[in-house]
Amino acid sequence: MTEFSNTPQPQTKPGIASAEDGLVVLDGPDGVAVTMTADAAQKTGTSLISAAELAEKQVADNGFKNDI
Repeated sequence: MTEFSNTPQPQTKPGIASAEDGLVVLDGPDGVAVTMTADAAQKTGTSLISAAELAEKQVADNGFKNDI
């Protein structure tokens, strides 16, 4: 199997959220930034938590390794 150095890798550092002028700004690693309404941010947060819980269960159940 060939590995390419430019293959995107999962981030291990969390993003930081802040509120600015009635909007939520999520600053992530490598200069990633997303601006959302409060409603969109709440729904994104809920979705992220659900996905993280499922991913943790997958690791536990299937022995996937996430130590990248």
